[in-house]
Parts: sequence; C-alpha cells; structure tokens
Amino acid sequence: MAKRKALGKGLGALIPDADREDEGGFLMCPIDAISPNPHQPRQRFSEPELEQMAASVKEKGVLTPLLVCRAGEGYQLIAGERRWRAAQRAGLERVPVVVRDATPAESLELALVENLHRQDLNPIEEALAYQRLLEQTGVTQEELARRLGKDRSTVTNQLRLLGLPLDIQQDLMEGRLSMGHARVLAGVKTPVEQALLRDLVVKKGLSVRQLEERVKARSGRRKGAGSPSRPDPYIRSLEDDLKRSLGTKVEIARKGKGGRIVIHFFSDEELDRLLDLLS
Repeated sequence: MAKRKALGKGLGALIPDADREDEGGFLMCPIDAISPNPHQPRQRFSEPELEQMAASVKEKGVLTPLLVCRAGEGYQLIAGERRWRAAQRAGLERVPVVVRDATPAESLELALVENLHRQDLNPIEEALAYQRLLEQTGVTQEELARRLGKDRSTVTNQLRLLGLPLDIQQDLMEGRLSMGHARVLAGVKTPVEQALLRDLVVKKGLSVRQLEERVKARSGRRKGAGSPSRPDPYIRSLEDDLKRSLGTKVEIARKGKGGRIVIHFFSDEELDRLLDLLS
C-alpha cells in the first residue's frame, strides 16, 4: 500500500501569496511590533536551546525570516517563535519577516506544519494542535491528515492520547514515557489500571513489548475470573487500519510469535474486489 507523501517543501510552499515588501521578499520589522502567536502549538521552550540560539543570532543575525500576519498596529507571529525569542535575548531591534493574511485556523495550521517539520513538538502538543484544528476548521480527521501529509491512523492515535490521565500526559511530555508506551496505556480500561501500569514502566524500565505483555496478562486474569477479556490495543489498532484500507471486517489472531489474519467477505463480488486490492 503506497504511503501518503508528507509535506516536504517547508513553509515556502505554503506562502506563495506572501507580501513582497522588498526585492528579497521580506521586510525588516521592529521586534517590539511583533506579538507572540496565541495559537502556537509548542508550549515548552528549552532554556539552553534558546540561549544557544540567541548566541548564534547575536553573531550572525536571524537568517530565516519570521512568518507574521498583520494585527492592529503591528504584527502577530504565525511561525518562528524561537527565532523571535532568541532575537529578543540577543538584543536585536529589527528582524526579517514575511507578511501574509491568515485566519486563526490558518495561523495554527502553518505553525503546526513548521513544528512538525522541525520535530519540535512533543506528542501531547501535537495532539492538542490536531484537536484545535479539527474544532476550528470543522474538517474530518481524514481531511486533516491529508492536509498535513499524515496517515489518518497517525492522527487518530495521536488524538487518543488526550484521553489519558493528565499525569500520564505529563510523563509523555517530559520523556518518562515513550509514544509506544502511551498508545498501549490509552487502550487500557480504567485510569486506575493505567496508573498501575505506568508505575511499572517508570520503576522497572519496561519496554513497549513488555508493557503489552503485562496488559495481556491482566486481561487473561480478568477472563479467568469470569470477566470479559480486552483485545491487545496494538492488535486492535492494526485491525482498524486494515478494515479502513480493505473496506471489510479483518481479524488478527496472535499465537506465540506468529498468528493469522482473517479477511471477511460476504459475496462473490466482494471477494473479487478484495483479490484485486491484494494483488
């Protein structure tokens, strides 16, 4: 199955209608005339990184223009907040900017794209940005994924992280848990179980696979006690992806290191369609 091509041309491909204020395509703007972006997806800025960038800016200036929109008597950042903060620390009076008109939703989308290209966002910041874009634009998850050059399953799995307890979200933001750990925990039934499993990961350094085994073991104990078992969250996610791709029911059954994939069909015509897809 062909992977959807991710955006690869940077912000330049997104701002063809930017105002050309001089021959270089940007203007030198007083730094005090620029206000921060209230829709900035990134919520945490590393102090050492800012200090290092400020030292570079002080020596060489801001090499890449900031992207801004007009706001009242001045301008509001769309993208480039780290450069703007570093320039302030370096004592610059003016910085290069490219100006374009943008709605709040467009401003958020452009800022999100820049951060995704630079891999600056932690998973929770990325999920919150997806959620805000969905709310502000009214598009579907599939359309949002297309616009960002992502697979829909990526967007869906990212949004599921926002259902985790806030302390586990904080663990993910600060690097105590990986994205893989968080995805497994997001499929666990109750916050109490999630907290217990989170503690095991942090205290014992469990890998994602070891965490999955713990989840399956707990499910097996509940089944032995007469309670219904829950499927492996990772396997369930794969089943959902295949169901969307093939347009029919798909079941994955693990057995040791192997297993089987069952693809259901309900007519001769559907069988022909599936054979065409798979071949």
